[in-house]
Order: sequence, then structure tokens, then C-alpha cells
Amino acid sequence: MDLMQKLESLANRYEELNTLMAQPEVLSNIPLLQRYGREQAELEEVVQKYYQLRTTLKELEEAEELERESDDPALRELAREEITRLKERRELLTEEVKLALLPKDAMDEKNAIVTIQGGAGGEEAALFAADLFRMYSRYAEQRRWKIEILDLNETDQGGIKDITFLVRGKGAYRRLKYEGGTHRVQRVPVTEANGRIHTSTAKVIVLPEADEEINIEIKESDIRIDVFRSTGHGGQSVNTTDSAVRITHLPTGLVVTCQDEKSQLKNKERALSVLKARLWDLEEARRQEELGKARRSQVQMGDRSEKIRTYNFPQDRVTDHRIGLTRYNLQGVLDGELDEFIDNLIAADQADRLQRLFAEEPAAVQ
Repeated sequence: MDLMQKLESLANRYEELNTLMAQPEVLSNIPLLQRYGREQAELEEVVQKYYQLRTTLKELEEAEELERESDDPALRELAREEITRLKERRELLTEEVKLALLPKDAMDEKNAIVTIQGGAGGEEAALFAADLFRMYSRYAEQRRWKIEILDLNETDQGGIKDITFLVRGKGAYRRLKYEGGTHRVQRVPVTEANGRIHTSTAKVIVLPEADEEINIEIKESDIRIDVFRSTGHGGQSVNTTDSAVRITHLPTGLVVTCQDEKSQLKNKERALSVLKARLWDLEEARRQEELGKARRSQVQMGDRSEKIRTYNFPQDRVTDHRIGLTRYNLQGVLDGELDEFIDNLIAADQADRLQRLFAEEPAAVQ
């Protein structure tokens, strides 16, 4: 099945759904009506693009026929100009319709749960983790997203051993999911007396916020809940009640802590949400493994232990190793100017998925 046949098949299904949703027996069956409605909504974008493409191809055919058969030189010249314009539109619509064919990530529009963990490098790694948190905070401000800290473990020098926070905003996970992986910094640490450049790392984990659409069951018998007193910077108590909550998932050994809220109940709810997201992530990793590495996006689904980006202070350089993109604007990036990197990562991910989607079938529109 070539591209146009695939599109025609989807358009036929779209029109069939229109007919089905007008039937009395469907109108009276609310769950069925909703299912058909969701399916139609998923098809709408690609089908509308197909209709535009089909119209453009018809107009192109007519212009080419006019250019071949007209005896009027002026009319033939106008036809040639129209052919040029329509060919450009054909190419644009072809690319748009291919992108519309890509399966949508159901998690894309969700809020994001981000964890940053200082890695190799001791205190310098913790300071770098704090820099990354500031970078994402600035990026969130630019996009008018809200950040809510769920758990924070700081060092005496202002670094962050680990932090988990919620990024609340439309499409937060769609963009931030490309930030997951190991980030590396090369600079002279403030603790270095001899001016030597050190290399340190921090790991970033990005998950979609769990809600009713993420079907992960957590049995009461599978978790242990501990409560303790919230602590602030340097271990100083900031709460006189045992409001902090630690949940251990016994089957997997996952541990989630939440202590930002003063309410024990709210901390428990947030910790369960984070646990649910992490369990979903484990299931997703298993599914990806079953699909095989050849079908995984190297941009989005790489090994989290892999180095994805380097921040080199002496050279004022930031390099994303997945797509080979380097920019000499380190301070700007650390101030939240991430869109160029993320936009290019999204484009690379789409190109990778398009290549796999059309690997075994012709994709050109004639």
C-alpha cells in the first residue's frame, strides 16, 4: 500500500465514522459514541491534510495539461508558474501528511515529573545539578509553565544531591522528554584551588505525570509507607510535624519521597503519583525491549546512562551528542534558552520514526 492508498483508506474510515455516529443505535450508546468520536478525532488532522493534498494534485494535473495543450504562449507561461507553485505546495503537504500519520504519543500533553540526580563529581556534580534545575526553571518560566518541588535533597554548599519536581503546563512532557539522560559539565569547580578543569555529570529523568489514563495498579500490600519530619537545607527542620512521606514499592524496590507539602495526605498523594509514573516507565521500557532496539527512537528512547549533552565552560560550548548540534551560548542555555535544542531533537525524532514507518513502502506522491 503506497502513501495515497493509505490516506484514502483512512479517509474512507473517517467518512464511515461520520455515518456511524449519526445512527440512532450509536447515538443511544454513549460509550460506543465516545469511542467512535475519539477515533474520528485522531483521524481528522491527517484526513483534512489528505483532502488538501488530493485537491492540489488535481489542480497540478490540470495545469500540466493546460501547459501541454495550449497554443497561447502567455497562457502556457501562466500554467508553468502555476505548476511551480503547486509542486511546492504538493511537497509541503506531503511532508505534513507524513507527520500527521505518525502515531501520537498519548503522554505528550501531560505534565512532566522531572528528577535530577548529581552523578560523578561529588560536590561539583551537586552544584551542576542545581544549575540544571535553574535552567529548567527558567525554561518553564519562558513557556509559562509552573514548577512544584516534590522532593529536594540539598548540600551545605548550595548544590543538589537530587530533586524531583512537577512541571505543570500544556505539552510539558512533549518537550521535556528529550532532556532525559546524562548531562556532562566541564569547568573549573569553585572547590578547585589549582584551576584544573573537572568533568562531572548529572542524570535527568523525565516521566509523564500519572493520572487515570495511566493504567497502573498499585496494591496496598505491595507498598510500605513511612512518615517522618520534613527537613530543609543542611538538615535543618522546617516542619514540626511528621508530614513527609516515603513510599517503598516492595516488588520493585522503588522508593519515592515527598516532603514539600505541609500536609501528610497531600505528600502521600503526590508520592503515589510519582510512584505510578515510575512503574509506568518500567512497563514502557519492557514494551520497548520487546519491540526490539531497531524500532526504538535513538533520540527519545536511548539508554539513560548515555551522555546526551556536554556543557563546556572554557569553550562557552554546549553540544548535544544525539544530533551533533553545538552552540556557543552556554550562559544563554543555562538561562533556559533550550528551544533550539529541543526543536532539533523533535525534528530528528520525527525523521527517525518516519523512516521506520515508510521503510517498506514507497512514500513519494506522483
